[in-house]
Amino acid sequence: MEPSFWHEKWQLQQIGFHQNQVNPFLVKYWSHIGLNENTEVFVPLCGKSLDMFYLAEQRHTVLGCELNTLAVEQFFTDNGLTYQVNHTDEHVVFSTDQVTLYQGDIFTLPKSATSSISGFYDRAALIAWPEEMRQQYVKALAALIPANVSGLLITLDYLQETLKGPPFAVSPRWVESYLTPYFDVELLECVDVLADNPRFMNKHVPWLNEAVYKLTRKS
Repeated sequence: MEPSFWHEKWQLQQIGFHQNQVNPFLVKYWSHIGLNENTEVFVPLCGKSLDMFYLAEQRHTVLGCELNTLAVEQFFTDNGLTYQVNHTDEHVVFSTDQVTLYQGDIFTLPKSATSSISGFYDRAALIAWPEEMRQQYVKALAALIPANVSGLLITLDYLQETLKGPPFAVSPRWVESYLTPYFDVELLECVDVLADNPRFMNKHVPWLNEAVYKLTRKS
């Protein structure tokens, strides 16, 4: 999956992965992470997600990474936020009071950028990758998360042959196989959300499980 795929999606505004409300699992389970106020939370492949507003409302500072420039700009302009722009070697950094977004490739994001985070949140990053790239992403994420830092991971699982991703199906077995080498994994809840997703229903997908996990980076 080339970067051009995502750039085209944003250019055409074919962004069905963008949710117009805060994810219910985030609201229900964020307190399980146990973070204090004024701590920093990392959101990989953040897009223009409203979930970042929720995290900011919990009095966290938010650090996001997003490939597409338009997505980053829309996060600020859609919400009437003024921002500053700075440049690093690999990324363009957009920032306002509580939110800093690194625009560029997450695979080149330096560890120093996330060295002070106290938590993280992945709703649409892991499920955005096909199998081989997903494994590479897990390694990149693990490298960016300091030891003993916890976060929430939200996944979707369905019969992959019934629908061409993204989002791609990520099963509990996959999570156990590829995440447990780096993270302690705790399943918090899993529910069938097919009725709330017309795209999947129209493709006759028989079931669609959304799961939320608590991950803690191993020492």
